[in-house]
Amino acid sequence: MGTIIICLILAVICIFAVRSYVKKLRSGCCGAGEDPVKSVRPSDRDLSHYPYSCKIVIEGMSCKNCAKRVENEFNERDGYYASVDLKENCAVVHMKQKQPADTLKKMVEHAGYTAVSVEPA
Repeated sequence: MGTIIICLILAVICIFAVRSYVKKLRSGCCGAGEDPVKSVRPSDRDLSHYPYSCKIVIEGMSCKNCAKRVENEFNERDGYYASVDLKENCAVVHMKQKQPADTLKKMVEHAGYTAVSVEPA
């Protein structure tokens, strides 16, 4: 009888562990237990309206929620259109007006990550 109770307790623990792991896989490291980060689309999605662009190398991103946070930091502001490549740890930011590298780095830091470098795209 004692063996059956122990097996049931272990089975319940395994079920909770698997559910937690599946939830983490679906939402990424930053969103476990929370709703996934929703994408903010830029008001103007025509890339021909953005004559300036740069590539920002970013440290600290590890999942799709991280990437969305960086994209949203730019896309919620007028004059920016950003897309993040999580595998390359970088963002390509298209701009209607040229911006100094320090401004772009501060925006990345405001999203919670570190901008390593800003270079023309």
